[in-house]
Amino acid sequence: MTNLKALSAQIPAQAGPPAEQHAKLQQAARDLEASFLAEMLKAAGLGKTRDAFGGGAGEEHFASFLAEAHAKTLVQSGGIGLAESIFNALKEKHDAPTQFE
Repeated sequence: MTNLKALSAQIPAQAGPPAEQHAKLQQAARDLEASFLAEMLKAAGLGKTRDAFGGGAGEEHFASFLAEAHAKTLVQSGGIGLAESIFNALKEKHDAPTQFE
């Protein structure tokens, strides 16, 4: 599971203009939402072969790629709002002054 501190730490506080920093945080949040959705789609059975119409071993191997592609498309279409919540948490953590400043 991805840790918010680890994601926030990947982007140094002085990495560039705030707009650039926020764009990186937004991308990290969208990536995390896509990963979450891909796992949920896999758990829901997206891409599992059907007994009567199974495509063989190859179909099973590429099922995870299908789930990831669907998840990325969902996020690009607005997602479920998770990326926004993650972004706000990352932004708050990133923009907070440290005790050493």
